[in-house]
Amino acid sequence: MTGTAAPFAADDYRARMERAARSAAEAGLAGLLVAPGPDLVWLTGYAPTAVTERLTLLVLAPAQDPVLVVPTLEAPDAAKAAGASALTLRDWTDGKDPYAATAALLDAGGRFGISDNAWAMHLLGLQKALPGTSYASLTEALPMLRAVKDTAELELLAAAGAAADATFEEIRKVPFGGRRESEVAADLAGLLRRFGHSQVDFTIVASGPNGANPHHEVGDRVIERGDMVVLDFGGLRHGYGSDTSRTVHVGEPTDEERRVHDLVRAAQEAGFCAVRPGVPCQEVDRAARAVIADAGYGEYFIHRTGHGIGVTTHEPPYMIEGEEQPLVPGMCFSVEPGVYLPGRFGVRIEDIVTVTEDGGRRLNDTTREMVIVD
Repeated sequence: MTGTAAPFAADDYRARMERAARSAAEAGLAGLLVAPGPDLVWLTGYAPTAVTERLTLLVLAPAQDPVLVVPTLEAPDAAKAAGASALTLRDWTDGKDPYAATAALLDAGGRFGISDNAWAMHLLGLQKALPGTSYASLTEALPMLRAVKDTAELELLAAAGAAADATFEEIRKVPFGGRRESEVAADLAGLLRRFGHSQVDFTIVASGPNGANPHHEVGDRVIERGDMVVLDFGGLRHGYGSDTSRTVHVGEPTDEERRVHDLVRAAQEAGFCAVRPGVPCQEVDRAARAVIADAGYGEYFIHRTGHGIGVTTHEPPYMIEGEEQPLVPGMCFSVEPGVYLPGRFGVRIEDIVTVTEDGGRRLNDTTREMVIVD
């Protein structure tokens, strides 16, 4: 994480912590234990400069003021966080037992939600201090904790999407043929930063047969005339994510390549049109997948249709068969069907979509038609 440049005040963080504590109680939990990472940034605005073996843990429980247990040498930085005035800092010094200090804040027989990225040594230390406690990962216990965005968060996500769109409009102007995938990927990263991203999470440039691998690692393959090229890129801008995919072609495509691209575009449109409040997440996947399956390419659509986005570029909710979580206004996620023909080429088209009161709104607006590049 790069910290948060988002314009949130202490009252915003206080409201988030209160909502999280209520959600924990509704889920039958005694509280939440939040380690450094995206959940801590979202709840408090605090991102330690370095995450070390020293315990840092936010304790949230119903009818109890939030407490951030933090090493003494890091307390001054924690006190500067935007949400610091909405919680109590409890510091501990080297040589003292941080688990004993934390245990005093916890129900000795309670079940707690704990950050997925909490260190095993910290969880084991808490279990040793309080043998009667039990734990569930936050993703399991409260998967929708950060899923519904408020107005300010939606504005930041929209701005990140616009920056990614500007990046695509510029990258389509650069030469592709005769250059290595890694060179185009470097161009993408530079453009994302030029348009305001502080963190670049991925720049996939998958040309020709490499496009059949959805998560192709950029390599030194030289892009050739006649290649289909999958571009998938994103990162964080002012603490909130972007993620978009477009598939371009170097020179004129074949009829089959156009047909597959048009098929994926139709599937992406079907997935988008399925978005509306109350619809289970899996229906977005079903709508997009049905278009591809009906055309005889179902076996070549090998991943879920979408994932949530917010202070990370991948988070709940997920648009996948079996996910019955209803869509709620303010949720943001990708809609990104694809077709991947082994040894030949791939196509993926991806927009970030937010749920509105009566449907959905795209946060990416670049053309979804076939783009020809040099």
